[in-house]
Amino acid sequence: MSEHLDVAASGGETGPSVAVASVAGATPSLDAKLAGVFAPICTPFARDEDVDDRALRDNLARYAESGLLGYLALGSNGENRSLTEDERLHVLDEIVRHKAPGQVVIAGATYDSQRETEGFLAAAADLGADFGLVLSPGYFRKQMTDEVLFRYFSTLADTSPIPLLLYNAPGFCGVTLSPALVGRLAVHPNIVGMKDSASSGIEQFLPLQSPSFNVLAGSANFLFPAMMGGSVGGTVSLANSFPAVALRLFQYGLARDETHGAPYQEWVCRVNHAISGSYGVPGVKAAMDLAGFNGGIPRRPLLPLGPTQVASLREYLSAEGLLA
Repeated sequence: MSEHLDVAASGGETGPSVAVASVAGATPSLDAKLAGVFAPICTPFARDEDVDDRALRDNLARYAESGLLGYLALGSNGENRSLTEDERLHVLDEIVRHKAPGQVVIAGATYDSQRETEGFLAAAADLGADFGLVLSPGYFRKQMTDEVLFRYFSTLADTSPIPLLLYNAPGFCGVTLSPALVGRLAVHPNIVGMKDSASSGIEQFLPLQSPSFNVLAGSANFLFPAMMGGSVGGTVSLANSFPAVALRLFQYGLARDETHGAPYQEWVCRVNHAISGSYGVPGVKAAMDLAGFNGGIPRRPLLPLGPTQVASLREYLSAEGLLA
């Protein structure tokens, strides 16, 4: 039986506003609204692959009690690229409408056209999103030089009605943001941070952390060391199925508790590898189902986990004390 059973089963004893209040008090500043754990929320689909509103609302009701600071809507775990534009806006609207008071919503923008990105950010603002997370255009990746990207992000920020975060995720778009580029963009008053999901190392961006620019970890695999280096939190897929685990790791980082945080981070890495590392989005959704959330099937062309894979994942998570 895993030594982490009591932690995993704690069910999010931290209230929804604790992560923010511990950093900035009851009325958080703009940067403090990013100091916590965000779930890159999945989009549940019914058997016919239509968006399942009831399942999404049920998940949000449980997350509202978990202690999560908020959500990344329409990220990779939300299968953004598999949704129509109408569906994207519908899902974002559902998340904003059904979040808990005080929770923060980041809207993911993953377009190759600047006009489309501009239109989405305007719509996201109208729906009540707090921030926009902007991925680099990837179709013409060979032309995405620092100068091209600087113009793209800075001119988006010039007109966006909501503050922006840069999204460094070369695994999805084939474009890596350089520290020099991010440093230039970090001084823009409407660019308030970044999410780094690259395997190249978040430490190269952590010197840019400041009260006006927040560097968020994009994976549970390095949330604790990122916070030890100055990060204020992260957006981690593990929070979709086991928010209490992600929050405990965050609290260790907040307390700068290396004695407990370092071994817990190692354990989290193993758990995270068994879920998203091994199976991607279908694995995240399967783990959600096993944990009592509504994960459901991914939308084609992704395949759901087969019965043998689900059984293997259930056995592993049970052995780690994560399932009752």
